[in-house]
Amino acid sequence: MSSKVFERRYKEDRPVLAICYDFDKTLSPDDMQAQGYIQSVGYDVGEFWKETNELAEGNEMDQNLAYMLKMVREAEGNIVFSRKTLEEYGSRVTLFPGVESWFSRIRKYGAEKGVIIEHYIISSGLREMIEGTRVAGEFEKIYASSFYYNERGIAVWPAQVINYTNKTQFLFRIEKGVLDVNDTTVNDSFPPEDIRVPFRNMVYIGDSDTDVPCMKLVNSNGGHSIGVFNAETKDKTKVHKMMRDRRIRYFVPADYTEGSELDVLVKAIIDRTATNEVLESIYYECKRENADAESHSSADEQRRSDLIMALEESHSFAQTHKVIAELSEISEWSDEEKEILFGIALSNSQVYYILSDSDVTEFYRMLLCDARISDAALAIKSEIEKKALQ
Repeated sequence: MSSKVFERRYKEDRPVLAICYDFDKTLSPDDMQAQGYIQSVGYDVGEFWKETNELAEGNEMDQNLAYMLKMVREAEGNIVFSRKTLEEYGSRVTLFPGVESWFSRIRKYGAEKGVIIEHYIISSGLREMIEGTRVAGEFEKIYASSFYYNERGIAVWPAQVINYTNKTQFLFRIEKGVLDVNDTTVNDSFPPEDIRVPFRNMVYIGDSDTDVPCMKLVNSNGGHSIGVFNAETKDKTKVHKMMRDRRIRYFVPADYTEGSELDVLVKAIIDRTATNEVLESIYYECKRENADAESHSSADEQRRSDLIMALEESHSFAQTHKVIAELSEISEWSDEEKEILFGIALSNSQVYYILSDSDVTEFYRMLLCDARISDAALAIKSEIEKKALQ
């Protein structure tokens, strides 16, 4: 077991807004490998990616591992495949208009509004190349695929591989302030009021289907997902699809200059964050006062209250099933408690989407048996019946 002591970031005295970016075609107009490296090993860009995809498909291989292996193979006899070499290729990467001044400008605007702005990269591209770009120092953390280097500084093995499905883990690290990729305390439970960057205070900016899992996670938990497209080509095919599939809330050109659509949009999100966090602060203060009052209630009353709160704050289907199992052990609920439980099922997507699961359905049917007729009760009854027919 590792003896390393990991540093955790704790909740600040001001709200933190984390802006997370894909890199290729989000901050840069093209894949980073296609801006010098592929050409230097004598390949046509399209042919390189075609062979990479064939390598992955023919060997049931992760596509990112495939491109990393191909980069190593094709470097032999052509270039020294070292960290320094990759950083040099990164220094040649073109950035979209306004990117170089974007990060400091947005941090400054946030500070004026009382909001701490942090920028993060979550990319399937190469960390070493991103670290060679002119904006590498602007990020709190760069989560991207990377290599392990031998004693001579030559890349010999993947150290980190990030694909579209495992990108989401880094959002949870940012949420809890557990940024080191080897820190397992990311799996620990944190009270909602102690979360450093709640999902409602996250922005995810991406350009394609590979960003969908992150966009969906941020969206479903009250955050802000933005699709960007190249302003020169004006090709909105991908962002239109993401909008149609409800993966993003907004789409704008990948223009980071001051006064651009993206600039106006992100500043509006910062404004909203500042206002919303005042309300959240009042809410948690009320919760603390309520908790103090409940400390004088019976053990049974306290347990019911704790479980209701746990269901309301559930952020995963597994957690929801666990809480439902404990709720089902209680046979008597007040009308007021039932109304709260009905409301949670309608407002929390982690409960709503699994209403048709047997344990969740059984629990809510039990609540409905002698519940007073209300809009919430009728809505739950209707949803259960509708999902049963699907």
